Amino acid sequence: MAAREDICAAMVALVDTGLNRGASGNVSVRDGDHMLISPSGIPPRDITPDQVARMALAGDDEWEGPKKPSVEWRFHRDILNARPEINAVVHTHAEWCTVLSIARRTIPAVHYMIAAFGGPDIRLAPYATFGTPELSAGILTAMEGRAGCLMANHGMVVGGRDLTHALWLANELEALAHQHYHTLLIGGGHILSEAELEDTFKGFATYGTQSKGT
Repeated sequence: MAAREDICAAMVALVDTGLNRGASGNVSVRDGDHMLISPSGIPPRDITPDQVARMALAGDDEWEGPKKPSVEWRFHRDILNARPEINAVVHTHAEWCTVLSIARRTIPAVHYMIAAFGGPDIRLAPYATFGTPELSAGILTAMEGRAGCLMANHGMVVGGRDLTHALWLANELEALAHQHYHTLLIGGGHILSEAELEDTFKGFATYGTQSKGT
C-alpha cells in the first residue's frame, strides 16, 4: 500500500510544483516483476491508492485494479524492462520542457546539472501518437545512457532509482529547459565541454536527493 500512496502523492506534487496540469502526466514504480502505475484520466487529487493499476512487466496489456492504467503504460513498462537500474518513471507536460519539445530542440550542457542525466545533453524522442509502440521505441532510443529525454510536441520523461529520485530529476530537467530557453532569447549561452563536465559526472554517483536510509 505504501508504494500506491507514494504514487498518489507524487501525482499531486507534480501539479503543486507546476510540472503538470489537470489530469496530464503519469507515474510508475517497479513492483517486483510488475509495475504500479497511475490510472488514466483521473485528476491527481482524486486518485486513491486502490485506483493505482498493477501490470506485469512481461506479458500483454492486462491490468489489475478498478481503473484503467495510464494510456502511456507502454513506455513506462518498456523503460522498466530495458533499464534494470530504473525503478520509477515520471512523465509530465512541464511547461518549458514542452515548449522546447514543440520547437524540436534538444538541451545541451548549459548547466552542470546536466550531469544528473548521465551525459552532455538531453535528447529529443521523435513524435509519435501517445500510447503507441512507436512512441515507446523512440523514447528508449533517446534515453540510451540517459535518465531522461524530451518527447517531440509532447513533454518529458525521466527514470530514477526510486520515486524520490525520479521526481527530483523531473524538476531538474524542467529547470534545465527553463534556463536553455531563456539563454536562447539573448543569443545563446556557453555550452560546457565534456572536459569541463568530467569531474561533475564522477560526483553524480552520490549527488542529489537521497531516499530515507541512504
